[in-house]
Amino acid sequence: MYPQDLTDRLAVPLIDLRRTEDAFVDRLFGAAPEAGAILVGATYARSYVDLNRNARELDPSMFSDGLPRTAGMAGPQVKAGLGCLPKVGATGQVFYNRLLTRAEGAKRLECVHDAYHATLRSLLKEVQQDWAETILIDCHSMPSKQPGRLRLPDIVLGDRFGSSCSGRLTSLAERHFRKAGLTVARNAPYAGGYTTRLYGRPRRGCHVLQIEINRDLYMNEQDIELNAGFEATRQAMTSFIENLVDFSARFCAG
Repeated sequence: MYPQDLTDRLAVPLIDLRRTEDAFVDRLFGAAPEAGAILVGATYARSYVDLNRNARELDPSMFSDGLPRTAGMAGPQVKAGLGCLPKVGATGQVFYNRLLTRAEGAKRLECVHDAYHATLRSLLKEVQQDWAETILIDCHSMPSKQPGRLRLPDIVLGDRFGSSCSGRLTSLAERHFRKAGLTVARNAPYAGGYTTRLYGRPRRGCHVLQIEINRDLYMNEQDIELNAGFEATRQAMTSFIENLVDFSARFCAG
């Protein structure tokens, strides 16, 4: 969803923002509820609020009257325009035609970022009451190319270099996708973002694995339309979910 308070102030075509979104990922994993897993999907576009960032990763230059949270975190992603409230699209051009107010930023963070993570925490807590271990798969898409690389792998698994989940979970995913004929890499170039880092506590029984899917497997990256590979990619994700549910029945029982 691209709310009107975003689209009314765009200085670039909307397609520039759409090329950064995780388009159709919800459809790739749509079989999760039927298989017995819980599926939580993002409603708002990443360009509006990036749920895979800390809510304090904010760029002061975006606001006319100060940051909406007490302290900002000016890391490399914020400096690149890709904080919790992003300001650049696929071309790297700033997409706002005016500054945000502190109140506007605070409303987005509260209604979107805070609400999403409150729901996620509540679900994890609920599952942890019944199971010794919990598993969260954080699903994303990635562009097919990066500067200096001819093409990214089909799948990148991010487990924070083994710190966010059991190696058994990462190995299960890697075996599955390789068997499906896909190329797989671990932690390069995506090792896992804010969600993986925040909730991945395997010693406390919470295992988080980030999955990045190469967009050109299932869509045209320029016009954001499905391509002929969508159904095969969806089937690969569906069978992964089924394998994961079987695995979790044993693994999570403790």
